[in-house]
Amino acid sequence: MTTEQTPAHVIKMTNVDREQLRAFVSEGFEALGLTARDAGIFADALIFSELRFHPGQGQGVARLRRYHERIGNGEVNPRADWSMVKEGPALALVDAHNGIGTVAASKAMALAIKKAKEGGIGTVIVRNSTHYGSSAVHACQALDHGCIGVAFTNAGPEMAPWGGREGVTGTNPWSIAAPSDQGFPTVLDIAITTAGKGMMNWLIREGKKMPLDWAITPDGNETDDPAAALKGPLLAIGGHKGYGLAFMTEALTGVLSGGGFGLTPYADPKKLDVSHFFQAIDISWFMDPGDYATRMGEFVQMAKSRALRPGFDEILVPGEQEARRTATKAENGVPIDDVVLADMHALVQELNLKTPLVGLGPYTGDTL
Repeated sequence: MTTEQTPAHVIKMTNVDREQLRAFVSEGFEALGLTARDAGIFADALIFSELRFHPGQGQGVARLRRYHERIGNGEVNPRADWSMVKEGPALALVDAHNGIGTVAASKAMALAIKKAKEGGIGTVIVRNSTHYGSSAVHACQALDHGCIGVAFTNAGPEMAPWGGREGVTGTNPWSIAAPSDQGFPTVLDIAITTAGKGMMNWLIREGKKMPLDWAITPDGNETDDPAAALKGPLLAIGGHKGYGLAFMTEALTGVLSGGGFGLTPYADPKKLDVSHFFQAIDISWFMDPGDYATRMGEFVQMAKSRALRPGFDEILVPGEQEARRTATKAENGVPIDDVVLADMHALVQELNLKTPLVGLGPYTGDTL
C-alpha cells in the first residue's frame, strides 16, 4: 500500500469548558509558585494559543506540564524579579531574571503601550528571560489600546544557517498586529522556520510524511520523515532570506540587549537566556484610529479582490484563518488533545489541584 493510500491516524480531541479550563490552568501555575496575577496572565495566554493555533504547534495548555518540569528542575524562577536596567521616554531595557517569559512579555508590552500613548511609540527589550509562548499573544495586547503591536524573540539554536547543517538561530517568531474594520484584526504571526518540531511530532502521531522544506537530517540531507528530521536542524522560510531575517532578529534581541544570542540561549539549563523585543505604535499620533481601521479594511478587500491562481478557493490576509479557527473551535468550549487532557488529569494528583476539568464531549471539527 502506498503512503497516499495509508489512512492517517486521527488524533482525538475533547471539548472542555473555557472558564473551567482557565481556572484549572491558573490554579496549576499557582501551585507551581506563580502569583495569582501572573498565573492568570499565563493561563489566558495559553488558552488564546490553544484556540488560535493548530494543536501540534504546542503553544497551548500542554505547557503546564512543561513548566512543572522546568520549575521543578530549577530552569525557570516562577517568582523572579522584573527589573529596569535602563529607561528613557520611548525606550526601556528590562532584565527578567530567568522568570516566566510569558509574564515578562505581558509586562513589557504594557510598558511599551504606556510609552506609546505618551509619546507616539514605545520599545521595550527584555533580556535574561525564558520561552514567551506565542508572539501573537503579546502583539495583540496592543490592539486594545489603539496601538499597532510588534513582538518577536530569539530562542534556542534549532535553525541551520543557509548552507549549514547545524543550528545557530532559533525559530525566532514574529508577530505584528494591526486593527481593521473587517471583524478581525490583521495579525502576522510566524516562526522564521518553515515549521517547528511540535508539528513533526504531530505528524508522527498521525502517521504522515512531512514537506521536504521543513528540516534536514543531521548529515544535511532532505527528508520527508518527521522522525528523522527531529534529530536534525530546522530550515528557514524562504531559504537564505528567512535565514537573514532570523539572523537579524538575534541582532535586535540578544545582541542588542546584552543577553544571550545564537548558540547561547538554552545552553545553560539554569539560565535559558532568551531575549524579546516589543514595540507599540499609537495610531492616534498619525490619524484617527477609526480612519486607520477603515483604511486597513480597504486594503484587506484589495488583496481579496485579486484573481485566484489555479487550485485556490480564496485569498486570505494575515490573521483571518486564525480568527476563523478561534471562532470554530470555541463554539463548544476549548478542544484539547486527549493525550494532553489525560496528562492534565494526572497533574490533579501531582499538584493537589481542586478545580474539576470535565470533558463536554468529543471535538469533531477540523484541527487546521
